[in-house]
Amino acid sequence: MYFSVIIPVYNRPDELEELLQSLLLQDYKNPFEVVVVDDGSTVSSYDVVSKFESLLNVSFYYKSNSGPGDSRNFGMKKAKGDYFIIFDSDCIIPENYLSHVEAALKDNYTDCFGGPDSAHSSFTSIQKAINFSMTSVLTTGGIRGASEKAQKFQPRSFNMGISRKAFEASKGFGLIHPGEDPDLSIRLWKLGFETQLIAKAFVYHKRRIDWSKFAKQVYKFGKVRPILNTWHPEFAKLTFWFPTVFSIGLDMALIVLPLGIFTPIYFYIGYFLVLLITSTWYTKSIKIGFLSIIAVLIQFYGYGIGFLESQVMINLFRKEPEKQFPDLFFKSNIHG
Repeated sequence: MYFSVIIPVYNRPDELEELLQSLLLQDYKNPFEVVVVDDGSTVSSYDVVSKFESLLNVSFYYKSNSGPGDSRNFGMKKAKGDYFIIFDSDCIIPENYLSHVEAALKDNYTDCFGGPDSAHSSFTSIQKAINFSMTSVLTTGGIRGASEKAQKFQPRSFNMGISRKAFEASKGFGLIHPGEDPDLSIRLWKLGFETQLIAKAFVYHKRRIDWSKFAKQVYKFGKVRPILNTWHPEFAKLTFWFPTVFSIGLDMALIVLPLGIFTPIYFYIGYFLVLLITSTWYTKSIKIGFLSIIAVLIQFYGYGIGFLESQVMINLFRKEPEKQFPDLFFKSNIHG
């Protein structure tokens, strides 16, 4: 297989340099190419890419802004490989990543795969807490928290591989964002393609966001889910309601406290203690343990509120998603 690494970037030249440097350190012995697609940045990444032109087989393209999904499609159309590997620009890649991917695909070939994410030792405490919240089995972390079946895995687009054949059949990512990755996975399944989790193919996912940006991100995740459920109703799950039910339950537990009803709040206190102990043990930091509780609260409330709002507007009032939530959709700027 000839791998083409596809990297969309938007106003993040510094983190792109970290990513390219990590690709330079790969122990993979076969040739591979890197395709960087600048999605209409006001701070160009060209100078960063030019530093690596003599070190990597790297190409650079600049296009007007149309979102990460459309930029990945653009990069795959320009790439020469027969298997595309997609990273977000805020990732750092372990040196044995490509070797693990090749070995896994030789052992069990699928036309699409995904891998987990982890927190690098250089990450800030808040980044590590957010990583715990987004990956733990105690939250809504999905496989990243090992709760999805490895052979029916929905790859996340920050760490994803797709064959040229599957890309051409599916036409790649849609214009919804976030949510373009589960939508693509489901469409691939419907076309008869298989996906898999390659557990050893993990990346260090930086997520350079603060609490406010994290809240906006998970709020959008919540709004997207009912739209995807409408598009692909056979893959809807009751568990998608969990953050909403959890958040409403916590509010009710606090409301009934003055009435002397303590049992509900004891449940939540117990849950937060488990989070604290687990995160502290996993990260070896009690500070990150406490920050993880904040991250989980933001995750559940942000996602839960977004999910409920979208559920009401899309399924109760029958609003068109693109008109009701225009912030979740891009327009394609690909021209060949």
